[in-house]
Amino acid sequence: MNQVFCAIDTPHLPDALALIEELRGKVGGIKLGLEFFLAHGAAGYCAVAEKGLPIFLDLKLHDIPNTVAGAVKSLLPLQPAFITVHASGGAAMMRAAADAAQKKTKLLAVTVLTSLDKTDLSAVGQEANTQTQVVRLARLAKENGMDGVICSPEEISALRTALGKDFILMVPGIRPAWADANDQKRTLTPRQAIGAGASYLVIGRPITKAEDPAQAAQRIAAELA
Repeated sequence: MNQVFCAIDTPHLPDALALIEELRGKVGGIKLGLEFFLAHGAAGYCAVAEKGLPIFLDLKLHDIPNTVAGAVKSLLPLQPAFITVHASGGAAMMRAAADAAQKKTKLLAVTVLTSLDKTDLSAVGQEANTQTQVVRLARLAKENGMDGVICSPEEISALRTALGKDFILMVPGIRPAWADANDQKRTLTPRQAIGAGASYLVIGRPITKAEDPAQAAQRIAAELA
């Protein structure tokens, strides 16, 4: 099984579709984020879905429980493999999302964004260290029907210990040793992350911005093998 979801966030749909075609058979799925979905909507999503790869729809829903439940229901006809909601939206919001999903898609809770560190958390009034906050939110997510969480590579081991082997850990912030870190502050290589217990990896720019994206994806797959 290929555990890599490639993040596709280009605002240009023909480029996205050409890239996805190039990556077929070299990655396990495609991650579509907020930028892509706002630019192209359901029609763009469906064009990607026609390529036949599982889709991780990373919209990070965060609103009152009724609104998030309605949003999840609206997304179900698209049949994404995964949808994200913010754990910081609270227990009632996550439970409403889980009830709306009816197990027709996997729901993943966003804990602490991988672009944030302790200084960033302190600036918004969260004085717990990053790992403590991640574990707290992940426990809340599991208790309220989430299938897994999005987490930084650095929290994989702590979450596996706290939440068990079956809880899904979808891990962004993955950077091969040969790739630039960009704006990610808490990173591991693909092999390190899988070894620590990650379920799936989200890898974007090391593949999409490579001179040869297909070759970069194959290189990552070889490292995991």
